[in-house]
Amino acid sequence: MQTMLVIGSIVMFLAVAIGAFGAHAMKPRLTPDMLKIYETGVQYHLVHGIGILAAGIAGSQLTNGHSLASAAGWCLLGGIILFSGSLYALSLSGIRKLGAITPLGGLLFLAGWVLLAIAVIQG
Repeated sequence: MQTMLVIGSIVMFLAVAIGAFGAHAMKPRLTPDMLKIYETGVQYHLVHGIGILAAGIAGSQLTNGHSLASAAGWCLLGGIILFSGSLYALSLSGIRKLGAITPLGGLLFLAGWVLLAIAVIQG
């Protein structure tokens, strides 16, 4: 589960960097609507980065749920890439069709949290 902890740490670093980039460099360049979309991407990125860290910690403590905790972490990472990534791309490009990818990331988020809960229940 060390892998999940490293990935979670990198994901959190990127979330802070991307958030700062949006707040400082992109704020004057984005419309209020696009800035809100960008900020939503950062918010979900941060929350699910913490989820990846939680999956790593839980997985290292579990006897039976280790592989499910790992799968949960990978789902959360995929969700960040698809959900937050599509919102970043949409807000920076203005291409509204990119919003069609966002729900797929949301489904990965949901799957990740369910897998983490099952992993913990299985112990």
